[in-house]
Amino acid sequence: MIIGLTGSIGMGKSTVAAMFRDLGVPVFDADAEVHRLQGPGGALVGAIEAAFPGSTTDGAVDRAKLRLSVFGDDAAIARLEAIVHPAVAAARTDFLARHGDALVVFDVPLLFETGGDAKVDRVVVVSAPDAVQRARVLARPGMTRETFEAILARQTPDAEKRARADFVIETDTGLDETRAQVRAVIACVTRGEGG
Repeated sequence: MIIGLTGSIGMGKSTVAAMFRDLGVPVFDADAEVHRLQGPGGALVGAIEAAFPGSTTDGAVDRAKLRLSVFGDDAAIARLEAIVHPAVAAARTDFLARHGDALVVFDVPLLFETGGDAKVDRVVVVSAPDAVQRARVLARPGMTRETFEAILARQTPDAEKRARADFVIETDTGLDETRAQVRAVIACVTRGEGG
């Protein structure tokens, strides 16, 4: 059973993923895998440097430089995704092979945007009110309103994600309540409910 975990920027998805992990559910974190593949000695560093000259420093992708190379350029983003997505898919396949028939979570920020929802058994969307999301994101170091708006423009709107979800976990409730929602999702999925 595969749960696809998603949510727009600032909704609390990483916190919820950690809660699944703490409750014994293996989690494949697509963002962490991308960081590993683009980090020092990562398998994608050479290909990204070839496609976006000057985007690496000391054997690793410099995320700020890469962001400048692709920001607002749909063709450049597509080139980058053509490099990154197959490598992440291969890592996800390896993760599934290691965890056999266990309940697992795929933590994928762009689950709907990439069609990944068709590859999971249940979708969990992490959500919070717009004002909470905005406050969380703008509190991040280096985040600007322009960057936040550009990121939102590339993501499926929260209302649509919620409508397409099997489960919605609200994260403006406090950690204990959020954890209780995660436990409830695990219980429902293991009983074959939802969806």
